[in-house]
Amino acid sequence: MKKWLLFLLFTCTTSQATELGVKEVSPGRLLLRSGEIAVGISPAPEKIERVLIILHGRSRNAQTYLQTGERAVELAGQSATTLVIAPQFLNETDVALQPVADTVLRWQGNEWMAGGESTAPFRMSAYQALDDIIARLGDRQQFADVKQIVVAGHSGGAQVVQRYALLGHAQPALEAAGVKVRYVIANPSSYAYFDERRPVAFSHAGCPQFNRWKYGLADLPAYGEGQSPAQLQEKYLKRDIVYLLGQQDTDPNHPALDKSCEAKAQGPYRLARGRFYFDYLKRLQPKGLHQQLIEVPGVGHDGDGMFTSPQGQKALFE
Repeated sequence: MKKWLLFLLFTCTTSQATELGVKEVSPGRLLLRSGEIAVGISPAPEKIERVLIILHGRSRNAQTYLQTGERAVELAGQSATTLVIAPQFLNETDVALQPVADTVLRWQGNEWMAGGESTAPFRMSAYQALDDIIARLGDRQQFADVKQIVVAGHSGGAQVVQRYALLGHAQPALEAAGVKVRYVIANPSSYAYFDERRPVAFSHAGCPQFNRWKYGLADLPAYGEGQSPAQLQEKYLKRDIVYLLGQQDTDPNHPALDKSCEAKAQGPYRLARGRFYFDYLKRLQPKGLHQQLIEVPGVGHDGDGMFTSPQGQKALFE
């Protein structure tokens, strides 16, 4: 039996939902340590040396991001060794409108984005689900050749990747096996800061929630409890992270841009917010930040354009 058959792929036809729910439920089911999560998955190469986990945003359009990941892999000439997985964080509305088995994890609204816990079939943080996926990929009996796992997201998915890179639990088995993990954060609306400093002046009285999770470290979700800000900062700054910013993502009125006071304190639009955040990290690590900021010329808020660009391919597959 091939090692990748632990992914149970169903051949059922996906149905179309109303605009209130996800338009397409991914046909795959990935077994976690308990329960299962909907996924899209590319054809598995004979020898899997890299796994790209690509995350959707608020639209939960995992199949769209799966196709983007597959295009990026093909353009980079990595199809012979790279498997693409696109987890789908369904919510209660989706499963009310679609024929989804009771065993599939689902969340309330967009709570999965900030690491919230699933509502059924049991309670599990979305970040714990990512932990479980990564742990499976680090299993040497199942994936003997994997050398790198890349966790990437654009827009809302990039917000998830940034917060997960910050709070994500250690994976000692991966480290022991020499499997490297990279996080690629493309055009998020906002970032989680480690202290109360922000690049744009604002009224603390008029924006009292500016330092609450997911914009800061106050009131962390249950998944992040027991970790101090200093510990989180130290861990985050050691991680292999690439910030991928579209040079044309400069619209302060973009319909999908977070326009809350908490987000505006980080900058007027996504490109500025990313640049400000990277400068902030360099101040936190004055002896040298071992992370990268890569800008994509001519591309705005376009996930496919970002990841399939030469700069996107460098970020994902360098």
